[in-house]
Amino acid sequence: MSDPAQDALQAVLPLTGKAYIDGEWIDLPGAERLPVINPANGNCIAQVAAGTAADLDRAVAAARGAFAAFSQSPVAARIALLERVHALMAERAEELAQVLVTEMGAAISFARASHVPFALGHVQAAIEVLRDYEFLTMRGTTAIVREPIGVAALITPWNWPLYQITAKVAPALAAGCTVVLKPSELSPLSAIMFAQIVHDAGAPAGVFNLLNGTGSEAGAGMAAHPDVDMISITGSNRAGVLVAQGAAPTVKRVTQELGGKSPNVLMPDADFERVVPLGVMAAFRNVGQSCSAPTRMIVPRSALAQVEAIARRTVEGIIVGDPTEDATTLGPIANAAQHRRVQTMIAVGIEEGARLVCGGLGSPEGLDHGLFVQPTIFSDVSSGMRIAQEEIFGPVLVIIPYDNIDEAVAIANDTDYGLGGHVHGADLDQARSVALRIRTGQVHINSPAWDPHAPFGGYKRSGNGREYGLFGFEEYLEVKAILGFA
Repeated sequence: MSDPAQDALQAVLPLTGKAYIDGEWIDLPGAERLPVINPANGNCIAQVAAGTAADLDRAVAAARGAFAAFSQSPVAARIALLERVHALMAERAEELAQVLVTEMGAAISFARASHVPFALGHVQAAIEVLRDYEFLTMRGTTAIVREPIGVAALITPWNWPLYQITAKVAPALAAGCTVVLKPSELSPLSAIMFAQIVHDAGAPAGVFNLLNGTGSEAGAGMAAHPDVDMISITGSNRAGVLVAQGAAPTVKRVTQELGGKSPNVLMPDADFERVVPLGVMAAFRNVGQSCSAPTRMIVPRSALAQVEAIARRTVEGIIVGDPTEDATTLGPIANAAQHRRVQTMIAVGIEEGARLVCGGLGSPEGLDHGLFVQPTIFSDVSSGMRIAQEEIFGPVLVIIPYDNIDEAVAIANDTDYGLGGHVHGADLDQARSVALRIRTGQVHINSPAWDPHAPFGGYKRSGNGREYGLFGFEEYLEVKAILGFA
């Protein structure tokens, strides 16, 4: 019987020593090889070639050379390209899901239900925006023209590899920009598969280019490159700062989607039996490796014991284990450095005096291999504790009690971050009022369905600019005013 994960991996391996530049896969024979580790077992499953500065120059030159024609291509042609990309992704959805399981440990059920469909959603959203977008509008006799900004360098993270690629590449291509993509070196295989999809979809040579490498070299080179017009990064705050600093001398546009420590405010009238499990699973989605994960559950003090009991019961139903198994809820942490970080922060929570509701240090029972952690919940947490302030990026939830709504809002806003937020309550007017007071780029009321057109981005240290839908599309456009046009 064939192994679906191995079959998908075998389709990618011949391309791992190459870069995709100017419409073709080119060998990088002398390049440093970066290992790709399966976090479920520690096996090295591939080695990708790290591009050099010369390789980056070649990729940027290809994008620059293709820009003049592609930026003027008919809207219908760009829509058709994106539709072919979407169709090929849908056709290869299972292969993409299997590669995500292998390269970063996503549970196969979650990869099939979220990683791949949400990535498809971004491509579809870009098509829908482009179909209706007016690139020229009139204000009296003045024409307001929106034009593609130029060559867009895109840096994507390891935690949602395919999803973040499509969130950037699809609107960039829709806008008429040409692209150089650098995926995370920790989970680059889905990016290679996506590059092949773009190639098979018939993208003109130079419109899309893929170069693997580290952030400190390839990422820094993209940020500083004089022929890159815009750089978009999703990653850590440290990486975002370095990219912005590197981009400053060339005054290129920088968009950043960075860290988060998102609140989940449970109103006193919330149905705790319903919303607490939703909140726990939202915090632990993707093994907690989501920048917008609602990892601070802010609850009425009078309901603290009830919330803890429901949360504990929810965790007892979570299956941590082999990500290739359909029954698995949570796979491993995606890489060793992040695994150490999660264990360190659980230890910090214990040292700070927070009370463990469940979980704790070490691996789940029966999992003495791989980068697995116990789903962990702390209660009696105060807002000043490190576990309430620092992004942990693992399945670690803190429960913080409040005595009144004003205090709940103050706790929600007591963070350097401002990416996401949640409010749950029966009184919709009251929930809306709290949502309006939370200083974040996106707030969810009563766990609504995901909306790929809802702008996503951060206040404060969570970043600059917006992604998704119309707002994400317009990040890739310049605005030109032509007075006396009419």
